[in-house]
Amino acid sequence: MTIYLVRHGSAGHRNPFDDDLGRPLDDRGRDQAEALLGFFADAPIRSIWSSLATRCVQTVAPLATACDLMIDERRELTEGARSALLLEAIREQVLLDGDVVMCSHGDLIPEVLNRLLREGMSVIGGRGCEKGSVWSLEARGRDIVSGTYTATPGAP
Repeated sequence: MTIYLVRHGSAGHRNPFDDDLGRPLDDRGRDQAEALLGFFADAPIRSIWSSLATRCVQTVAPLATACDLMIDERRELTEGARSALLLEAIREQVLLDGDVVMCSHGDLIPEVLNRLLREGMSVIGGRGCEKGSVWSLEARGRDIVSGTYTATPGAP
């Protein structure tokens, strides 16, 4: 069973006067969302979760359509959420069959990964948290034992 932590695709620049939850993907971000289709082509995905932010929902929307799944919008994936809440949700999901895709933000994903590293998770390959990237987390029981980073799914 694998939990995939996806950082939302490119969404342009944050405007301090706008509702940031409503900020959509830009052209590059839409390309990144489409590239996820190939990355997840053979994954037995049973559920797709997203932050409440439009850019996260749009990042996983093509995948949800391809898998014929609804997107479960979750507050614990939204920017500024407590990493402990997301980590507990992850631990609940690893006990079930099938993979879960979770789309979140550049503040929360590194916080969760740092907690997992302190608990003994090993990292295979490089590290990062670029927009449109994916962390593949492998579980054994409730423990996340390894993580693999893919910076640009679908890139040649």
